[in-house]
Amino acid sequence: MTSNGSNKAGRRARIGLIGVTLLAGLTIGSAITARPLSPAEEARVQPNGKPVPCLQTYRIDETRVRDNQTIDFVMKGGQVYRNRLPYSCSNLGFEESFAYSAPTQELCSSDTITVIPHGATCGLGEFQPVSGVK
Repeated sequence: MTSNGSNKAGRRARIGLIGVTLLAGLTIGSAITARPLSPAEEARVQPNGKPVPCLQTYRIDETRVRDNQTIDFVMKGGQVYRNRLPYSCSNLGFEESFAYSAPTQELCSSDTITVIPHGATCGLGEFQPVSGVK
């Protein structure tokens, strides 16, 4: 592949295939629109209620990896929950893709995610509802 965009698209396609064939029982959180926010955009993000310990996985519409320690979970209906991992998660911001196991259909702060394809496993934090996220 000759361009960075083509290479990244090809990598995402392979990740999707891996997710379907090898990770049965796991859910892939793919951050197609993931990007760090500019300082001005980040300043507009404000807490919008109390943090919650869990999200119902069937309500998650999209995930946006912001960096190695921040994931925005966009729910059906548009509500955004920001998860600030307690520790930096190696390669999460670069790969922008992760998997998790949720046998109870809930993703909780006591659960872990696994960076695809590198395999780093990282704990989640609480899910803070936020406003001002694009």
